[in-house]
Formats: sequence, C-alpha cells, structure tokens
Amino acid sequence: MRIFLFVTLLILYSVMESQSEGLQVFGPEAPLVAVAGEDLVLPCFIKPNTSAVDMRVEWFRLDVEESLVHLYKDQKEKNEKQAQPYKGRTSLFKEELQKGNASLKLSALRVSDEGEYKCLIEDKSWYDDIIVHVTVEAQGSHPVIMMESYDNSGGINLVCESRGWKPEPEVLWLDREGATLPAEDTQTHRDTEGFSVKRHITVYDYSDSNRFYCRLQQKHHMMEAEVIINSKCQ
Repeated sequence: MRIFLFVTLLILYSVMESQSEGLQVFGPEAPLVAVAGEDLVLPCFIKPNTSAVDMRVEWFRLDVEESLVHLYKDQKEKNEKQAQPYKGRTSLFKEELQKGNASLKLSALRVSDEGEYKCLIEDKSWYDDIIVHVTVEAQGSHPVIMMESYDNSGGINLVCESRGWKPEPEVLWLDREGATLPAEDTQTHRDTEGFSVKRHITVYDYSDSNRFYCRLQQKHHMMEAEVIINSKCQ
C-alpha cells in the first residue's frame, strides 16, 4: 500500500512538473509607445492559459535602483516596498489572474516612466519572465513668445519658449505666409519631465509683414503661437 501511494505521488509530481515545464510567459514583441498623462497596460500572460492566482507576480524596473513597481504574492498585493514614484499608480487585473493574465496597469503616465520593465511569474516548481520596453511621448506647454529688445539696426529680438516635450521638438520661426525664417540655434535643456526649448530670432521690415509664428512640432504633435508687432514700435 505504501509503495502504491509513493508511486502515485511520484506520478502526480511528474505530471505537475511536466505541465510547469510547458508554461511560458509572453509579452509584447515591440516597445510600447504611449503619451504622458494617459494610462498604459503592460501586457504579461502565461501560455497555455494557467491560473496565476496562487503564483508570485513581480513587476520591476531594470534601469533604476529602487526598482519594485508592483508585487503580488500569497493571493495579495504586497506593495510596502514599492518604489515611491509608483505608489497609488499600479494595479493588476485580479479577475484575470485565473486566466494567466498578469498584465500591469500604470496610471497617469509620466515621462520618467520610460524604461525597461520585467514581469516575473513564479510558482513552486517553475518561473519565467519577459521584458517590456516603454517609450513615453509628451506634448509640452503652449509656446510663449516674448519681445526681448530692439537692436541698433532696427530689428526686434523675439524669443519663443516651451517646456515638457518628449522627444525633443523642432522649433521653427515662420512669417505670415508660412515660410521658414532664419533664426539662432535652438537652446535645449532636459530634465526628468522632458525637454525645454528656447529659440531667438531678430525680425526686420515688420511694417509690411507684422505677423510671426513660432511652431513646435514632433512626429505626432504640433503647437503654434502667433505674435503681432505694431509698426509704431519703430
């Protein structure tokens, strides 16, 4: 009887182990591209479909020191050691865990969220992981045009500024016909929330063409500001 029980347990263990060996974690094949301020779902799921309710699911960043983004284990979310920037912004789809879906929802996306994320799923006799690449784009503040000064040659010095772009936008000065005007090189500063840009121009002969435009453009976004110069400034 004991030998039969031992053989039965051994067979069950072998079956469970072979089933675990057949499991694999999958995620997106291409980087995820999202816009700052929106919510983003980072896909991560087990195939063939297997419940992850009793498994450990850990999301963390690969490119920062305090890397824990979200932790689920013992059928509960354990986020006491979660990295500060992610507190209150992450969640799993708990009703989907039984289907092997361990995708992470990241709310109110920030430029600083861009990077590499690892999804690790672990059971008693098995584990696997995938890496998800996240790219964050941000449309910056509306450009502001200021008149800085007059120069001795009768020109007016203008500057156009904007903050919070990602990736860095192209800054163009245009006349009222939409033709590009020569201007100084764009000054760029980068911080955790994106690029700040500034570009100067000196305009002349504004008695006949007194409208000028500053345009900031990315691949998917464009903003424009207008300035009208009174000919009495002469």
